[in-house]
Amino acid sequence: MTMWMVRAESDSSLFQPFISHGIVAIGWADVGHLQTFSSREEIVSAVRKQYPDWKKGAHITSAGMLHRFSKEIEPEDAIVTYDRTRRVYAVGKTKEGYRFDPGFNTDYPNVRNVEWTATEVPRDRLATATRNTLGSTLTLFRIPDSAERDILRAAQGGAEVPPTEDLIEEEEELLQDIQARSLEFIKDRLVQLDWEDMQKLVAGLLRAMGYKTRISAVGPDRGKDIVASPDGFGFESPRIVVEVKHRPNSSMGTQEIRSFVGGRHSDDKGLYVSTGGFTKEARYEAERAKVPVTLMGLDELVESLIDYYEHMDAEARRLVPLRRVYWPVG
Repeated sequence: MTMWMVRAESDSSLFQPFISHGIVAIGWADVGHLQTFSSREEIVSAVRKQYPDWKKGAHITSAGMLHRFSKEIEPEDAIVTYDRTRRVYAVGKTKEGYRFDPGFNTDYPNVRNVEWTATEVPRDRLATATRNTLGSTLTLFRIPDSAERDILRAAQGGAEVPPTEDLIEEEEELLQDIQARSLEFIKDRLVQLDWEDMQKLVAGLLRAMGYKTRISAVGPDRGKDIVASPDGFGFESPRIVVEVKHRPNSSMGTQEIRSFVGGRHSDDKGLYVSTGGFTKEARYEAERAKVPVTLMGLDELVESLIDYYEHMDAEARRLVPLRRVYWPVG
């Protein structure tokens, strides 16, 4: 037996209809009857055709859920759905197979019958690890075996599981994993920018720090791509001269740093941004340079971007849209 979560919409508006009709249902109505498709690839094509403005990832994710709902869920598989307003889960078993039934709800015509065995399972009765697992926002996903056992225990009237040190540690590890993944996702997005947009992003970051910036015109820039200063002209100190190298797979070495430093005035401050990072020798070269030089690799760029994102203007934010996520602490 496999256990599946089928969400009752983001506002839980379908929770009671699911219970009263003895079903679960998902949307993507424009795709049509899912039994007319013989493979996941055909569903991907149909989703792409009906929703052309969506991103590629959304096409693939949506098609995957449609395929699982119509092909992979078996009779007698366990089904879970959630009422977020009352923080209770319903647990049941599927009966019969998939059907296309716009009669239930024209927006949610993909339907499976469910025999509900428990409809008031409090979220607080579940272990912390299970709650974390159920936190996914996907419409449909498979629930791991360990969480399945815990849900069935709670559905049968099991007592609330108090948080243990192991579970608290697991929650902290989950937070650290989410943070690490988010940093990698941001780096993935930065790498996809072209060189011109990377310049604009670095200039936007400097503006968020309180400087005014000038970006060099396309062509030979004599070792500078951006000049940042309090007045925007480079007359007031500090005058920060910036070189941007957007070569994700190529580290900058000593020669690049020497060339950059060689063109600086004694009162200049240097910022060298390289999405491919720097060699150990290049960092040593920067440390002993005649003018102060800061080297900013991809990790440092992401760190600064997060620190100053709230102060960045709309033009810079547009290049790498980010969303703040809150997590309980203590």
